[in-house]
Amino acid sequence: MTKRNILTRIVALEIIGFGGVVLFLWLNEVFDLPYHLFGAPQTVINFREAVFETALVVCLGAAVMLLTIRMVRRIKYLEGFLPVCSFCKKIRVGEEWIPLEDYLDAHTEAKLSHSYCSECVKKHYGPLIAGGKKAQERPDNRRIGGPGPQ
Repeated sequence: MTKRNILTRIVALEIIGFGGVVLFLWLNEVFDLPYHLFGAPQTVINFREAVFETALVVCLGAAVMLLTIRMVRRIKYLEGFLPVCSFCKKIRVGEEWIPLEDYLDAHTEAKLSHSYCSECVKKHYGPLIAGGKKAQERPDNRRIGGPGPQ
């Protein structure tokens, strides 16, 4: 489903909703619903009031629909099939391969931050974690995690 179809459906539902409110206002004015449903005192038809209420509802509906259109147009979303390289995780756009970060930056509002998953921490920093606070030797004979410089 495209963004245009989604927007059309949302605005159509808003039109139906606000149209229902206007219809209810006029039914109430013409048929005096409180009198018939709740036994309230009977009132005369006041077309000025009905026109004023209708104008308010139409203005409110127009404002809501304009805001909806503006917000839906600002939404960026990913849709479809994205070919991703199994090794470097670059994404193919046409004939070009671009980094995942660049693609997401260009096609979404997402902000990326780098971190480590638990598997990569164990894989790359396992000896440091396993040793806890004990000093560990590095290949260049510098100590890590122990007291001050040697």
